[in-house]
Amino acid sequence: MSLHIEIHSFSYKIGGIPVDKSGNGGGFSFDCRGILNPGRLAEYKTQTGCDKDVQYFLETETEMPKFLDLVKSIVSINIENYLSRGFENLQINFGCTGGQHRSVYAAEKTAAFIRENYPAAIVTVQHDEQPQLCTDQ
Repeated sequence: MSLHIEIHSFSYKIGGIPVDKSGNGGGFSFDCRGILNPGRLAEYKTQTGCDKDVQYFLETETEMPKFLDLVKSIVSINIENYLSRGFENLQINFGCTGGQHRSVYAAEKTAAFIRENYPAAIVTVQHDEQPQLCTDQ
């Protein structure tokens, strides 16, 4: 059995916290709205958290690196426990105002961290407000 980790980015304003369809009724939901929003700046308004300029802004002008370090520490506890106990599902959600910049970035970076550090886990990413960005792997 494999641990399937489903990661969502979402908008608190538009769709709200994603429902866990695995039947476990839980997981993590992290609020990215405390991080400075690049979407409020004209040069980033039409971009997403997958665009290099937005990523650079989040990495150099905000508390996002510190936020993600803490997220990685928290989710690692559960991932290691779930893998050792044979659990099959974990959902991790990242929300922001529009589901376009901060939550997309956080979801992508967290997925990359998990894939690198927990190769036994199967990671899928769903950008609820930006479906064209979905990186299911």
